[in-house]
Amino acid sequence: MNSGIEIAIDRGGTFCDFIAIIPNQEDYVFKLLSVDPQNYKDAPTEGIRRVLERAYNTIIPKHEKLKLDSIKSIRMGTTVATNALLERKGSDVCLLTTKGFKDVLSIGNQTRPNIFDLKAKKLDHLYKTVLEIDERVTIEGISESKNNDCQIDKNHDQTLVKGITGDLVRIIKKPNYDYIQQELEALFNRGEIKCIALSLLHSYVFPEHESEIAKICRKIGFEVSVSHELQPMIGMVNRTSSTVADAYLTPIIKEYLTSFGSGFEGGLDAFGNKLLFMQSNGGLCPWYKFTGLKAILSGPAGGMVGYGKTCFDSDSTKATIGFDAGGTSTDVSRFSGKLNHIFESVVSEVSLQTPQLDISTVAAGGGSMLFWKNGMFVVGPESAGSNPGPACYRKGGPLTVTDANLYLGRLLPEYFPKIFGPNQDEALDYDITVKKFEELTYIINQDKKSEGIKLTPEEVASGFLKIAIESMCRPIRALTEAKGFSTQDHNLACFGGSGGQFSVSLCKNLGISQVAIHKYSSLLSAYGIYLADILIEKQSPASWVFEERNFVELDNKVKDLVNQVYWDCSKQNLDRFSSKLEVYFNMKYVGTDTHLLIPKREGNYDCAAEFIERHQNEYGFVLDRKIIVDDVQVLLIIQRSECESSNPFGEYKELYTLGIADDPFETKMVYFEKHGWLQSSVYNLNDLNLKVGKVVDGPAIIIDETQTILIEPQSKAISLKEHILIKVDKEKENDISSRKVDPIQLSVFAHRFMSIAEQMGNTLQQTAISTNIKERLDFSCAVFDGNGDLVANAPHVPIHLGAMSFAVKSQINIWNGKLKQGDVLVSNHPIAGGSHLPDITVITPVLDENDKPIFWTASRGHHADIGSISAGSMPPNSKSIHQEGAAIVTHKLCVEGNFDEDGITRLLLEEPSTYPGCSGTRALSDNISDLKAQVAANYKGISLLNNLVDDFTYPVINLYMSAIQSTASESVRRLLKLTDKKFNGKKLYAVDYLDDGTPISVLISIDSDTGDAIFDFSNSGNEIYGNLNAPKAVLYSAILYVIRSLISEDIPLNNGCLAPIKVITKHGSLIDPSSEAAVVGGNVETSQRIVDVLLKAFGAVAASQGTCNNFTFGINNPENNVSFGYYETICGGSGAGPSWKGQNAVQCHTTNTRMTDVEIFEKRYPVILHEFSIRHGSGGVGEHNGGNGIIRDIEFTMANLEVSCLMERRSIAPFGLSGGGSGLRGENYWLRKLAKSHAHQKISIGGKCSLKVNSGDRIIIMTPGGGGFGNEKII
Repeated sequence: MNSGIEIAIDRGGTFCDFIAIIPNQEDYVFKLLSVDPQNYKDAPTEGIRRVLERAYNTIIPKHEKLKLDSIKSIRMGTTVATNALLERKGSDVCLLTTKGFKDVLSIGNQTRPNIFDLKAKKLDHLYKTVLEIDERVTIEGISESKNNDCQIDKNHDQTLVKGITGDLVRIIKKPNYDYIQQELEALFNRGEIKCIALSLLHSYVFPEHESEIAKICRKIGFEVSVSHELQPMIGMVNRTSSTVADAYLTPIIKEYLTSFGSGFEGGLDAFGNKLLFMQSNGGLCPWYKFTGLKAILSGPAGGMVGYGKTCFDSDSTKATIGFDAGGTSTDVSRFSGKLNHIFESVVSEVSLQTPQLDISTVAAGGGSMLFWKNGMFVVGPESAGSNPGPACYRKGGPLTVTDANLYLGRLLPEYFPKIFGPNQDEALDYDITVKKFEELTYIINQDKKSEGIKLTPEEVASGFLKIAIESMCRPIRALTEAKGFSTQDHNLACFGGSGGQFSVSLCKNLGISQVAIHKYSSLLSAYGIYLADILIEKQSPASWVFEERNFVELDNKVKDLVNQVYWDCSKQNLDRFSSKLEVYFNMKYVGTDTHLLIPKREGNYDCAAEFIERHQNEYGFVLDRKIIVDDVQVLLIIQRSECESSNPFGEYKELYTLGIADDPFETKMVYFEKHGWLQSSVYNLNDLNLKVGKVVDGPAIIIDETQTILIEPQSKAISLKEHILIKVDKEKENDISSRKVDPIQLSVFAHRFMSIAEQMGNTLQQTAISTNIKERLDFSCAVFDGNGDLVANAPHVPIHLGAMSFAVKSQINIWNGKLKQGDVLVSNHPIAGGSHLPDITVITPVLDENDKPIFWTASRGHHADIGSISAGSMPPNSKSIHQEGAAIVTHKLCVEGNFDEDGITRLLLEEPSTYPGCSGTRALSDNISDLKAQVAANYKGISLLNNLVDDFTYPVINLYMSAIQSTASESVRRLLKLTDKKFNGKKLYAVDYLDDGTPISVLISIDSDTGDAIFDFSNSGNEIYGNLNAPKAVLYSAILYVIRSLISEDIPLNNGCLAPIKVITKHGSLIDPSSEAAVVGGNVETSQRIVDVLLKAFGAVAASQGTCNNFTFGINNPENNVSFGYYETICGGSGAGPSWKGQNAVQCHTTNTRMTDVEIFEKRYPVILHEFSIRHGSGGVGEHNGGNGIIRDIEFTMANLEVSCLMERRSIAPFGLSGGGSGLRGENYWLRKLAKSHAHQKISIGGKCSLKVNSGDRIIIMTPGGGGFGNEKII
């Protein structure tokens, strides 16, 4: 009898992959359908039965319980948790959380994932009900202050305790445990809910309240997930969401484990430590430690481990990009010799905070659907899935990427199993694929007939594959270029069901010269699970400045965690002497949220130097600030010593001779874009692996039972012991006409231009230091043609859309013919295309050899302070632009490559202070650093544009920049024609009023023949003596946002969207003010109201909250060494539409910035947030109700703070449409603490005020609801 059998299983959504290592036999590798109830109850159990049959050479009946004696280990990755999450089939959960925060997950970070979605859909939550616990603690002191301990009496205040991080914690309210027990017993006795997610504020630093309540829950009989036990890290929203996810999924995992164990003698307990599961962090754990949160990314983690151990060149400095191509999506990652971890992600609309491998997923795979939309080839994101699947699956499915590969001969139907059709007994259907491509080609040719374009079905199918490759390359570029690595300085590892079909095309597109494909590439996740190490991980929060005085405390924390991992190791009967111990400090600069995980070397504390070096390398700067250790992590890795990693790249280098492969066993005709149909050799992978050093020249196809590898012309494959190594020569792009637009190439360039804007944004976020840019993401980056017309704007902040083009064109007019290489311009003034002064735009020309601009790049970021009459540069009472801070019409920020720090310092610091009552910037260091980051972002865009020119030539790029704008304008014209038809040729009209009564009026006339339109705002009110005046750039941005939102499809966002629209304004009006007008509120407030008026005219959606609810506070007291400022915009209700209700508590329309997490908020600033909840009943009533606003109740714990509110919709309510009711107006109150009685006096402060608050004072902000749509139905 065989003993020592090892089995690795990857249970995916469609297939269950098996790799069995049976002593004295060949590896047994096979696939089963994950779900096949007619043949077996459970795929992993059935697979193990087949392995044992093979090992024993006997038949084991399916109903018979399996014996475990001969099995050494079963290692499994499973999608049970992932599928339950995707399908929302988890357990019913009750969330227990701190009073005032029952809506913590409904509000989330207040953003909407898709800024153009008028339904404003947000991320989801999983709990069924919430119970609030009347308890409260907060962090004492303020980390933003340089004198943190100035107001803390540690010795005489009995409510202060020391938290496990070293932070002082104030206990405001202790829980009533008896009352909590009564409430929970009543909940349990109702029988509906048996799972609890427990997450209290600041429990990561003070877990006592959670621990006691968890004991009560368990005593009653609940399954409990406890936030500080799962992930003791700061961040209430993500920690709570993760805790709920764990509570939701863990019972499903336990249920599956019990079911799985029932197929074996002795049940689940009989496995002991033989049964291991792959975790999201890339390590294995025993079955009894496996929980829902650890399971979510189990499968992809196996794939990354697999290629990291089999496809990494350990002899060179080249990292490997992993490309895992599946049916509905593709996972990409980067391996440089060590698994990279992240701690936050979004999976199936759920925010998670847990250690996981850094893997990005793009919605492009074999099942991605193919569309012809708006004159462009579009691939995905919709997927045909497995049912109905691609057209060739014989279930009536649509055309997909798989169909394109089949049609072009890249898939060979005769080598696929006959598992298709209604009865799952037929081959792939080539005929239906041919028919559908011919039909689609006819439609495309009819659309392009006037342009003289006539494509063949082969060109159409090939074009779609080209677009699919582009969409797959975008996340790879983001993964590499955004982190400062050149994409072409990598190797590629392709795996997954369809990875081998795309490998060479990916290399050519990315400039990579070689790709490794393992013999188990279609099962590499299973193989990675087989190769993976067992990982025991412990983590504990800290909050110590990294200084020698704190090293003893850090040492003690490390020792405690080390003892914990060794204790776990002994409980699992593992050999600690074959283990490797790793200690990490999660470090950051004080006042930032950018962490780096730094290893602690044994015997020394040289971590600060490594942190500074890595911070410089990854983010491009270092700060003159103290370094904080936010948490300590200890990993115990029990290494799989009997499995050596393989290095195909090193193996290839050591080959002495290469020989030509034997004759193929057949040839097939395969279509290639640049060559047409070519006779291509077909080889069997198993035969090649037996003949190391054989070369297969492309074109060729290499197949085995589970995969197809395409070798394109000018590429060659070399057979190695366990791999196929493909050497790829970079082909020169075909000569592309600079006179005639190719619709396929147009779609390619749309991806390329957008990718450049996205990578600029990634660079800016990485290298900026301010909270506004790095964390709130209040910035945008864009690419422009030589005339300053917008070509691509990554969808960052909506109000920036289109506005930057005005800024670029203004600089063109000023500097025409006067710019040199290395010059960079800066501007923020409304007369030069600015929106409001805090939004500073950095503009860089791309000059040809004659110093003529051929392109422009620009980045706009909100700077927290640029001077003005109040801290935060958002004064509610400014009357002229000079009171709002530094106003720059133009300035050379860089002169021939040299940053002009003296000049920009003068403009930001000295000039604003020359006006009465005004100050220069209060954050000069941050301003300078962020401006340098904007310069770096622009240069990233220039570098990528120059690469495009090198590949395609400038005339071609210029042609397609123009064509992409024309495509967008045609899409808008189609929209406007449909709108004119909907309203029977009538003009569209709407008006609404600011809180001061100033009207915003629009009359829209549409030419039904051309689709051109006139937007006439001339009846809007005059310029006001206040700061709600909106520069024309803001008006155009609002129009662009509305137009793009009304087009349901994803179209290029550029100047072409505005080409069909003529805008009429009256100079000296609210929306076309004079050069001296105050405008700081126009960008954030009036823009919202313009959008509401336009959407009202189109009859599209009721009014949303109509304000950004700008709220600032701060202090500037250098004498006491206390100085800081804080700015936030606050969510509200969105408007309802014809078929949807409004969204609660969401950022609407022209803003989409994040809210600072409550735990970070209270740690950094002298505040206590008593409530942040949904303002129920504030949405307008209708057939579809408007969304509700929120209630935000902030207490201040420091005296003499300056507080400012700049908010609209406090007098005029958000309107409903088509009979829907108005949303409630916003309300703002100052609860002023009275000195003698300590009671609070409630004072209404309106929407625009500035006041001084003292310790104990509170501000309550109640934001507006959205309007309802349609008449309320009375039942």
